[in-house]
Amino acid sequence: MMGGHHAASGAAAWVAVTATTPIAFGWYPVSDVGIITGALVCAGAALLPDADHHSGTIAHSLPPVSEGVTRAIAAVSGGHRGGTHSLLGVAVFTAFAWAAGRVYVHTHTFGDVLIGPGIVAVLLISFALRALRLTKTSTAWSWLASLVLAALVAVFAPEEWYWMPFCVGLGGLVHLLGDLLTTNGIPLLWPIRFRSPRWVRKHRALPFDDVWRAGGNVSVPLLGDAGSWREWLVMTPVSIYAVVGVAWAALDLVGVNVLGAWDAAASFAGSLLGA
Repeated sequence: MMGGHHAASGAAAWVAVTATTPIAFGWYPVSDVGIITGALVCAGAALLPDADHHSGTIAHSLPPVSEGVTRAIAAVSGGHRGGTHSLLGVAVFTAFAWAAGRVYVHTHTFGDVLIGPGIVAVLLISFALRALRLTKTSTAWSWLASLVLAALVAVFAPEEWYWMPFCVGLGGLVHLLGDLLTTNGIPLLWPIRFRSPRWVRKHRALPFDDVWRAGGNVSVPLLGDAGSWREWLVMTPVSIYAVVGVAWAALDLVGVNVLGAWDAAASFAGSLLGA
């Protein structure tokens, strides 16, 4: 799946799980600030598994830091679509986010400022901004935007960072799902790899060959190759949903009664249908 679509799916998943509006499930409710900031951070977390590609898009999102991070991850995980594209990889990312949440400093003015989650957020936000092509050409803008957005939350709403491990885990799982639905698949149980039997590889016309790859990757290639028209068909409404969810939270935050307007619109639509 393309990087921008991974980011959009992460943001959409965060809205669906954390918002309590009629268009979301509200399984893990957070504040409006948490919805807005979490959507951006989860968009970045949904790109984390691709941090194993030292020459990929996100490797250049926050140079030189992002380049060093991706090279280190690639060395440990065995290269692109290796360990980071597995359940174990997502678990490690989540555990790291949890450990980062224990790093904070106490200040007289702002109380406890969570430094660890702030640093993680800077990197994840830079991933999201790069994948969404908001900081494509400017390294300085990448640093400035990522630092400012993370600092604002770390200083003025530090209580929002308690959801960081969940955000990273959700983003990672959404990434795995996205790549699972494409042709190349993922090594879901890495470092254990179950190579497909010879008879599966021999009879390439069978559907098993697409689902169980020769190298041990598994896939359910409903979206076809990355960037295919099927991927765009699915991800366009998903991206719109993420934008609507974040906009709804932003309007709620400034006091606009979006739910009232939603109910009025629903009643009006119902009256038209019943007429």
